[in-house]
Amino acid sequence: MSPAEHVRVGIVGPGFWADTMYLPAFANHPNATVVAICGRDEARTQAFAAEHGIPHYFADYEAMYASGLIDAVVIVTGNKTHYDMTMKALDVGLHVLCEKPLAMNVAEANAMAQKAEATGLKCLVPFTYRFMPAERYLKQLIDSGYIGKPYNLNMRYYTGYARQGDYMWRFDLEEAGAGAVGDIGSHFMYLSYWYYGEIESVMCQLSHHIERDPRPDGNNDYVRADDGAMILLQFKNGAQGVIVASAVLYEDTPFGQTHHKEFHGSEGTLYTFNDWDTIQEVKGARVGEGMIKPLPIPDEIWGGVRCDTVHNTYRDVFREQDYMARGWINDILHDTPSSPSFADAAYIQRVIAACQLSAKEDRRVMLDEI
Repeated sequence: MSPAEHVRVGIVGPGFWADTMYLPAFANHPNATVVAICGRDEARTQAFAAEHGIPHYFADYEAMYASGLIDAVVIVTGNKTHYDMTMKALDVGLHVLCEKPLAMNVAEANAMAQKAEATGLKCLVPFTYRFMPAERYLKQLIDSGYIGKPYNLNMRYYTGYARQGDYMWRFDLEEAGAGAVGDIGSHFMYLSYWYYGEIESVMCQLSHHIERDPRPDGNNDYVRADDGAMILLQFKNGAQGVIVASAVLYEDTPFGQTHHKEFHGSEGTLYTFNDWDTIQEVKGARVGEGMIKPLPIPDEIWGGVRCDTVHNTYRDVFREQDYMARGWINDILHDTPSSPSFADAAYIQRVIAACQLSAKEDRRVMLDEI
């Protein structure tokens, strides 16, 4: 595939995430331009396009794909739409960035990954946290042998965005395919896979703590998805892990969210804590070197981004540095592989499915079963 010189981007899904994450990232890239936006509500989409200076708007994504205006598409829509929107984009030769989780089920995710591979188009799934400085530093430390042979990990994602019980499509199984286990759990599943390698088996309990309202049309006859997950992981390298991911836990921080990660191995220990306010720290100790101590994130990993608040770091990483969406543009420009790939996301879809099966049948599920 010949490298591109400039990438014309279309976005499906005008809304907060397109506005917050993708438009600023592309606006700051010298070789990318958002030229089209698509949404179901034509008036709202037209207003969004006018507000952001996007020259073309559509109410039909297939019409946008066929317009000849775009080289690549970002899909920022509900999980139920990912498969059709992605497969049709690949059919007409568009590069694709599709939000996570990749699909509603493993069959869809596998088909998407296989087609991405067959076409050679650049396809990326934004497991966002991988690109944050602390996570990149942890990866560097683990890969360099800081903890030696991995023994276990403990990762906890606490947030409370689903505490109120109002209807949210993310907790409607027919619309989302999975609840918190896929929505936020997939982020830490991916990180655990990135840090420790392939997963052999899972055991999982899913929670349904909060009663959910009917759908906006009054229909109350839908299956409520989980609002939290507790997952035991067995890795192929012998390590074990625990992931706790809940959307109904109160955290007394400005953003109402905290991340906790701990890694132990034959030679040492690593800890990281992110309060999504002002703390994003890494600590550790190696055997024989004394107590747990701060491990300052190196300047080359910060790369000049602001570190006064976590959200300023987050903004700078994704809007100014060549990670995730901007990295995907560079992959298109230079014909380099995109990561996390659709294959990575299809693997995580298997882990999500294994968790759901484990919870349903109250047993350990081997990933090879999925």
